[in-house]
Amino acid sequence: MNGFRLKYPPKDSDHRRGDLEAPIILVEYGDFECPYCASAVQKIENLIRYFGSEMCFIYRHFPIIKIHPNAGVAAVASEAADLQGKFWEMHHILFENYQNLEGDKLLYLARDLKLDLRLFSNDMEFEKLATRVQQDVREGLNNGIVSTPAFFLNEILLKAIPTVEEIAIKLKDAPLLKHQQKSPQDEHPTRPDFH
Repeated sequence: MNGFRLKYPPKDSDHRRGDLEAPIILVEYGDFECPYCASAVQKIENLIRYFGSEMCFIYRHFPIIKIHPNAGVAAVASEAADLQGKFWEMHHILFENYQNLEGDKLLYLARDLKLDLRLFSNDMEFEKLATRVQQDVREGLNNGIVSTPAFFLNEILLKAIPTVEEIAIKLKDAPLLKHQQKSPQDEHPTRPDFH
């Protein structure tokens, strides 16, 4: 699967952290019940902290309902939270609870995030939110994705979440990457722990 190009480039409507003009664009297609996606969250946070404004992280939905029956409704819940300005908070809490997303759990998580529960419940039935999730899935399938998590670094599909070193190697010609323009005193920069 390594080497496929992203057919649907980043856009303003994507859920993103960072500027679309950043030299590093990392796109994830994920599933809120996937244990591998859940374990990638902290690694992604480390990358975001390390690269700062030089990186833009984008999350797209790819619930694999055949093996994760609650992943689709969890994706819709993240979209409902987004309507109240809390997509990333819901994203994180869903992955923290990826083993327990059935029944009323989504409502409890919304309450923990201090969302308006009446509005959240109504929005969960809003067909436009399910359509948004389905669009991400269609685009993912057209990109050749069959499992999660799937990562694209600057529109190239990777086999796994990249490390700091792998990003630096792939972007060695990017003049805007400040982390490669170190002073002689900074030969041993601090690296985040990816293990």
